[in-house]
Amino acid sequence: MDEAFKALVEPRRRAILRLVATDELAAGEIAAAFSVTRSAVSQHLSVLKEAGLVAERRAGTRRLYRARPEGLAAVRQYLDDMWAGALEVGRRLVEADAEAVRAAHRSAGHERAVRLDGRAVA
Repeated sequence: MDEAFKALVEPRRRAILRLVATDELAAGEIAAAFSVTRSAVSQHLSVLKEAGLVAERRAGTRRLYRARPEGLAAVRQYLDDMWAGALEVGRRLVEADAEAVRAAHRSAGHERAVRLDGRAVA
């Protein structure tokens, strides 16, 4: 997975991955989308291939590339796990703040506590 993240750091590689996400394209077709040399695009494709993010298929003298969804699976799982954890922390912080507001209102002698959105609660 570290190789995949290293590969995805470079913006041009992410752009290449988007190009081949839905279509299998020849190296020349990919290179035509960028204002760099074909050699530079070839190097980017090699990095993506080594990271397991793209697959290469030869058809005669052409090299065709397509994204490997399974190559992104570990990256996706990592991000999903991280996001779920961050959401859980955020939920707990909001709940703690809401409870602190309700406790402050109760200790101040208010008959009814107020929710964060301003509505009264019992």
